[in-house]
Amino acid sequence: MNQQFDTAQKFGKESMDTVLRSFGTLSKGGQAIAVEAADFAKQSFEQTASTMEKLAGVRSLDKAIEIQTEYLKTSYERFLAQSTKMAELYGNLAKEMVKPLEAFQAKVPTAA
Repeated sequence: MNQQFDTAQKFGKESMDTVLRSFGTLSKGGQAIAVEAADFAKQSFEQTASTMEKLAGVRSLDKAIEIQTEYLKTSYERFLAQSTKMAELYGNLAKEMVKPLEAFQAKVPTAA
């Protein structure tokens, strides 16, 4: 009986350690994602401000359309690149969070 209690206690400790490692990974990954999102927002704001400055000095409709077209094209390309990067970050985060759980699951005895 004492051995079963020790085994259960060890199992509980390992379970908690696994969960804490997984949450640690979530915290680090979440920080990386937040930094990336903040950088993208800052760059987007700067790009928009720069475009508005250019538009303010325009004297012809053709030049205004050219500036807006370039802005839209660049914004779209940046958005696609950022979407890909964020998807990779989220995918990597999910993989890293599961690793401690997979390692723990491999240790869990199965009922036959």
